[in-house]
Amino acid sequence: MSTQPIPEPQRRDIDGKGRTLWELFDNRRYAIDNYQREYKWQTKQLVELVDDLCGKFLEHFEPGQERDAVAKYGHYFLGSIILSQKKGQSYIIDGQQRLTTLTLFFIYLHHRQRKLPVEDRVDVSHLILSTKYGKKTYNIDVPERAPCLDALYSDKPYKPTTKDLEAVRNMVARYDEIKEKFPLEIKDQVLPYFLDWLLNNVHIVEINAYSDDDAYTIFETMNDRGLSLAPLDMLKSFIIANISDEAERDRINGLWKQTTNRLLELDKEQPADAVKAWLRSQYANTIRQTKKNSQPGDFDRLGTEFHRWVRQNEKLIGLAKAADYISFVERDFKFYTEQYELLLRTSLKPLKGFEIVYANSRLEFTLQYPLLLAPLKTSDDESTRLRKIQVVASFVDILIARRLWNYRSIAYSTVKNAMFAVMCEIRGQSEDKLVTILRRRLDEDGENFDTNSTLRLHQMNRYSLKWLLARITDYIEVHGGLASRFDEYMSEGRKEGYEVEHIWADHWEQHKDEFTHEADFDEHRNRLGGLLLLPKTFNASYGDWPYAKKLPKYLEQNLLAQSLNPDAYDRNPPLKKLIQAGLPFTGHENFKKEDIETRQQLYVAIAKHVWNPDRLNAAAGITLGPATGCAVETEPKFPRNPYDRYLWECLLEGGTADEIAAKVAQHFVNDSYKPRRKPATAKKWIPETIDDMKAAGLTPKLK
Repeated sequence: MSTQPIPEPQRRDIDGKGRTLWELFDNRRYAIDNYQREYKWQTKQLVELVDDLCGKFLEHFEPGQERDAVAKYGHYFLGSIILSQKKGQSYIIDGQQRLTTLTLFFIYLHHRQRKLPVEDRVDVSHLILSTKYGKKTYNIDVPERAPCLDALYSDKPYKPTTKDLEAVRNMVARYDEIKEKFPLEIKDQVLPYFLDWLLNNVHIVEINAYSDDDAYTIFETMNDRGLSLAPLDMLKSFIIANISDEAERDRINGLWKQTTNRLLELDKEQPADAVKAWLRSQYANTIRQTKKNSQPGDFDRLGTEFHRWVRQNEKLIGLAKAADYISFVERDFKFYTEQYELLLRTSLKPLKGFEIVYANSRLEFTLQYPLLLAPLKTSDDESTRLRKIQVVASFVDILIARRLWNYRSIAYSTVKNAMFAVMCEIRGQSEDKLVTILRRRLDEDGENFDTNSTLRLHQMNRYSLKWLLARITDYIEVHGGLASRFDEYMSEGRKEGYEVEHIWADHWEQHKDEFTHEADFDEHRNRLGGLLLLPKTFNASYGDWPYAKKLPKYLEQNLLAQSLNPDAYDRNPPLKKLIQAGLPFTGHENFKKEDIETRQQLYVAIAKHVWNPDRLNAAAGITLGPATGCAVETEPKFPRNPYDRYLWECLLEGGTADEIAAKVAQHFVNDSYKPRRKPATAKKWIPETIDDMKAAGLTPKLK
């Protein structure tokens, strides 16, 4: 007979308690099972969290208050997390995306306070990590993340390698975006108020289970796919309840399902987001003002309770009888959600005529959707809708570029009220009226590309500068007759992605003839005129080389990089075309302080072309719109490869096959790739090249 003790039964109770962020993170440690360790949040989720938190705080903050006034500010609920208590640790079953993001947020705020007097700072270090027996452990204890967190906590850059998990790469990307998206209004002496509010007025419900089975049962119950659509279901029920004919009810219900199912294919949140954008664009007349105790307006309520707002505003919308409710779905709901779907799809992949919408979406500027829908009318034909969208998209594009150029935030909470005012003014307007309104707003804008002649890279604008450089680089290539590569330039893959790179290597000692102080050297090195957009592999191979040694390598890169080399101007139709258009391109045999100034002026000149307000007038009068650089692509596309391009040029000048082949071989006599030095190579490619040229609308002159 066994004498072993009978084990105590496993606890099966469940605890739930509301926690402030301070209570949730203060010297707490969380573990994650191996199969759940991916951190997957993307820019959209991060921006929504930062904007929501910062926006809620700014609704209550007033300069001049004592810090204890924060205790009376409004509270914010950040949902719930589910923990499983096992092995003496708290394992995260649901909520690690938010907890990881908040940890990154705390690290950023920890560094952001460094310039404040010590007595004003809010110590958040123990919310990020704890130390026991001399060993440092981060609050989310995942060993694979530690090197990355060590670097971020030490305020050092961390460049993920191929060995890093996707979670680490995402953490680095989201941290960089926090630095860039954090609103400028919350700075200096405002920071302690924000941190007091964040740590004491933001709440999460902590749910503890004592078995994984119970924890996952809770998780599945709380994350039912239908829950996120509850407001949409309630709106549908309200509308259908006002339609008495049963056959019509079934038809409208089917139309509703068909429309929402298409949007669900893109993302489970998109049906509700589409309705929010539609109702805001057509009906919102008020918005919460940026002052204390302001009440939510139409715009705010349509973002959180659109089903209730519609029910309370039937007369404003024009809902009185059954036919009105049928039309509301059959005409309005169907029309505006279809337009939203089109805009959303082009934000994922550029479509002809909507390239600017795609470019704006790369900055996660979600406010563009209600703006783009605002002037549309259900009676507009397809070409009218396209022209209106292009006019508004061009306005948004120019406004964004000007703000980024002048170090101004485009965060949701910062520009929401200004964009609401624009939305109301352009609602239902014709193309001509749109141009008049939006040109006036741009003309009244006090900031442009001349108001910041020393734009430079700093810790918080790397992604913004990448976007600006991608647009500038793409513009000159499109206008030079090459194909658009904007999407390629914005890529951020581990190997194939592009990065903002310095023309000067980081060696002050090589420039002491012009800079007696390293800080002055750094300031000039980071100027826009000293930057390019290049493949990551280029910087890894040549980034540390001196300029003279790198110069030949630039000929193998994009047109903006090529333009540094004086040799690039020899028989280069794209560059010649740009110079004829008035852009001050010139080669630089050496690259000194004066050359950076010259280059900066070139970039300013290009920016004025890319974001010229005359685009609005052009967009109002065209059917098919601009390429990424906002110009109709009518010029033939010359090949990017220098060898192929030169062969095209020789065929345009004319000659026999032998003459052209000899000419090409002579031009590449010193090329590192030996076959290019031989006439036989060029002669072999002539027939196929002639076909390509004819397809591009050119006429080769082969004798």
